[in-house]
Amino acid sequence: MAYEVLARKWRPQQFDDVVGQGHVTQTLKNAITSNRVAHAYLFVGPRGVGKTSTARILAKAINCEKGPTPEPCGKCAACLEIAAGNCLDVLEIDAASNTGVDNVRDLRENARYAPARCPFKVYIIDEVHMLSVQAFNALLKTLEEPPAHVKFIFATTEPQKVPATILSRCQRFDLRRISTRDIVERLTEIAKTEKVNVDPDALLAIARGAEGGLRDAESALDQLIAFRGKTIREEDVLAVFGLVARQTLDELMEAVLKGDVATAVRRVGDLDRNGKDLQRLVFELLEQARHIVICQYTGADPVGLELTEAQVESIRRQAALCDPGRVLRVVDILTEVESRIRYALSRRALLETALIRSGRATTSVTLDELLARLNQLKAGLGQSSKEPSGRKSSPASKESPAAAPGRVREAAGAQDEVALLAESWLDIVERVSHSAPLAKAYLLDAKPVDVEGARVVVSFDPEFAGNKEKIEYSRNLKVINKVMSEILNREVAVEFRVLDAKATVPGDIKVKNMTSPETAPASESATEKPKGRSRSTQDWVKNPTVKKALELFNGDIVDVRE
Repeated sequence: MAYEVLARKWRPQQFDDVVGQGHVTQTLKNAITSNRVAHAYLFVGPRGVGKTSTARILAKAINCEKGPTPEPCGKCAACLEIAAGNCLDVLEIDAASNTGVDNVRDLRENARYAPARCPFKVYIIDEVHMLSVQAFNALLKTLEEPPAHVKFIFATTEPQKVPATILSRCQRFDLRRISTRDIVERLTEIAKTEKVNVDPDALLAIARGAEGGLRDAESALDQLIAFRGKTIREEDVLAVFGLVARQTLDELMEAVLKGDVATAVRRVGDLDRNGKDLQRLVFELLEQARHIVICQYTGADPVGLELTEAQVESIRRQAALCDPGRVLRVVDILTEVESRIRYALSRRALLETALIRSGRATTSVTLDELLARLNQLKAGLGQSSKEPSGRKSSPASKESPAAAPGRVREAAGAQDEVALLAESWLDIVERVSHSAPLAKAYLLDAKPVDVEGARVVVSFDPEFAGNKEKIEYSRNLKVINKVMSEILNREVAVEFRVLDAKATVPGDIKVKNMTSPETAPASESATEKPKGRSRSTQDWVKNPTVKKALELFNGDIVDVRE
């Protein structure tokens, strides 16, 4: 007897034999049991997931001598003929070879006649999207109101190419890609029955290469048996199909998560020299990163991840190596590369640069970490603003406003309110710009310097003296007063002044030297710099607030501008 390939030998003969499509087979079984079999079905899904096999099983179920039954016997003449593909009443048509309207007209004419032997005449049209527009139009009326003895079963990988008028006349079933774990289990059963010794890692490599198609996996196993005989190892699979070993894939991902760029680049070089498919490698790295993120955020079990036990163990180990926010950056980078690498002239260069970027992303500070460190700094600044021990602090110095902008704050002295305004100045400018857009450019060159009762003093340097007249329009003042009042949680009015040429305002230090007749001279406090002398870098380094900021961020003062 002629040799029969595994994909045909192990084609499902019962609904329960169909792997990974329980949502479809259960519905069809219930429809047969309740006598609610529709006149037209459309099976949609990628290649090798069971569309045509399910159509044949449905044809056997409704034409079996014991039927209609959800479990065809497989022994009667109808079941045997349908399984062999030579039943006169079950016609399989390849739409890619019969695209014309004449072919559909012949089908429509023959459909009127009663079946030769079976209860139903079944038309299985594969790749139905290949029919021409005229052919679809010729099929419409018959498809909507077929004879009682006719059933149509369509299969396609591209449902978007099927006209809506056809879709509306069919019951649609979407067959999904088969999970890696289900493919491995099926291949294990086949190998055991065929008495072939296959490593678990070899079966996993075959399932990875099949990309969710069981037929492709069975064909690959058939090819490997011809190549290596009854004993198959993982290296045999990798050599034949150009895949990357699971251990190598894990090592490459771990190097990226640890920021070990040198190891990652060296691995890519070795894989390229060994002729591995780098485009496929990017896809598998992206899948690996996706599994890691899901494990980190959901703590998914093996069932949730649809992976083998060995894969889940590796994923959980890698998930503990890096922060989820950093892994999400890696996913973004690999997603970008996956869409570009198929068109790249040098795939190795593109992949190497992507892994370098990914390695840097896993070691750089995330936004959440930066915000946490800023909150720590803010809390530290609140402590450092207190008087040193042994010195008696004034009652005003013991109080400080809350740091979060937009929330109700309690002011404790004019100097604290000035500090609050200086801290929130960019936020104030942005809020003012929503109602007074032209005021934004002028306010960016100003700074709050004093709070005198219900009056907030905002200063301009002499070089921006012209901005004072431009911003003092009633509309601008009204908006600025409203925002300032919301920040300080009390009614205040803003007064703009121009600084003296000799006066400077480093940071948020209070300055009294204003070119305004209402300003009275005042003595400098201990925190203000001496008049006429600019603070040096060393002066700022000695400032406890600046010193704490430099220590926290491991920074240095590059330049001082006052």
